[in-house]
Amino acid sequence: MKRIALLLLLALPMLVCAQTVPIDTDRPDQTESAFLVPKGWLQFEMGFNKHGSNQYFPEERLLPTLLSKYGINKHIELRLITTVQSVKAYTPAKGNYWETGLQPVEVGAKLHIAEASGWRPQTALIFHFALPRMASPTKRINRLAPNFRFTMQNSITDAMAIGYNLGAEWDGFTNTPAWIYTFAPGFKIGKTWYGYVEAFGSVMKNEKPQHSVDAGIAWYASSDVKIDFSGGKALNNYVLPWYVAVGVSAKLQVSKKKN
Repeated sequence: MKRIALLLLLALPMLVCAQTVPIDTDRPDQTESAFLVPKGWLQFEMGFNKHGSNQYFPEERLLPTLLSKYGINKHIELRLITTVQSVKAYTPAKGNYWETGLQPVEVGAKLHIAEASGWRPQTALIFHFALPRMASPTKRINRLAPNFRFTMQNSITDAMAIGYNLGAEWDGFTNTPAWIYTFAPGFKIGKTWYGYVEAFGSVMKNEKPQHSVDAGIAWYASSDVKIDFSGGKALNNYVLPWYVAVGVSAKLQVSKKKN
């Protein structure tokens, strides 16, 4: 993981000089993009998150979370998610300490469904499978854990769009899914900045609903590099109470298009 982060940071000066279609990312909001990585391009989206604690959840850090994507063609994008999680723990013998490990690796894809036309949104389907054994011993799950979401986006003006997702997630321990939603208006700010506000949450059978809000900004260092800052707050006590995050995303062409 550290090697991947180092390679990405070393590549930034070269990527800043590139001139391509502006990078489109799934981060920093919870609403995943409805657009795919271009064919033959490899894209990395890396973030560092800090989460607060309450009576239900301990303090948590993601150091980092990394989404790697590759465009197979205009209809299919391959995806790999790796996340190093640190959770604050306590035992009488150790006192307070940080338990750090790799969360279950997720593999999946994004499939193009429809182009935007009038009120019809740009639409894609994302799915992943969390692999039970591909994790640190303390982070492993009991079974294959799928998740999916339909990602949609409507462009309101040249400077404003609304993204929204609907889907479900399984935690790898039970057969009961959490049904998820996101809603995120986004705004271009000048030529190189972008901002958004968002509402998101989940509903699970026999559990209390979870609802949160967040907001963030992003700066396009070039058409291939994007740096973001975000933060959010829970609207009830059954979610991590708040978070702050910083991230960097970059893409590079690894194979040429064939006519």
